[in-house]
Amino acid sequence: MISYKKLWLLLSRRGYTQRDIISLAGISESTYQKLVKGEAVRLDVLERVCNALNADIGDICSFRGFPTRIR
Repeated sequence: MISYKKLWLLLSRRGYTQRDIISLAGISESTYQKLVKGEAVRLDVLERVCNALNADIGDICSFRGFPTRIR
């Protein structure tokens, strides 16, 4: 499961609203809605968000998967 909580916190710390990411990164409303819902988006979208905020991908999202067993 992917989480964009870091993105929303970063925007808030910098004085932006969540919706500001649409114009900052040039993403569509539907892509914004995917981010809000915690759904997967294309890597190039995450790259645009990172470039717009001068951030690294780890600064805007995290992945929480199920633990795997190594045999």
